[in-house]
Amino acid sequence: MPRQLFKRYMPDSEKIKSNPSLRFLGNLIHDPNLWHLNRHSVARAVALGFFWAMIPMPMQMFAAAFIAIPLRANLPISVGLVWLTNPVTMPPIFYANYKLGAWLLNTPTIHLPDKISISWILEVTTTHWQPLYAGSIVMGLILAILGYTGTVLYWRWWVNRNWRRRTQIRNLRQPK
Repeated sequence: MPRQLFKRYMPDSEKIKSNPSLRFLGNLIHDPNLWHLNRHSVARAVALGFFWAMIPMPMQMFAAAFIAIPLRANLPISVGLVWLTNPVTMPPIFYANYKLGAWLLNTPTIHLPDKISISWILEVTTTHWQPLYAGSIVMGLILAILGYTGTVLYWRWWVNRNWRRRTQIRNLRQPK
């Protein structure tokens, strides 16, 4: 079952709940639905993680966790998927988001220089932020929809496949 796949990589919920740096959340993170692995909580977590991974902002993990709590999405999965955009993948993903936003807003784009520097990144984010955020939001929504749908469909396929296998095994074992 997909639950076993996700459970293999999940952190221990009791360790996270007892973390002193998360004390400010109070009883909010003690809701068992935030840690439960079912089709809907995992699908919501995948959607949230993919969406917030595409948004260029500091503290993406906090935003994913903050939204996961009221939506009752699996907290570790939603926070962990934000790392889709890490320091290695961030420049090409955000540049592609910028190009998408420039195309959507019909604005001229700047070209990627031979060497990316901090000053170039700061200039782009301060002067060309509208296409960057427009493309990031659209890409985040697209990935969230695909992630949610893909997770639900995969989970359903997996359960149906295992159900058919168990039925076949049961039919083979029955005396004729």
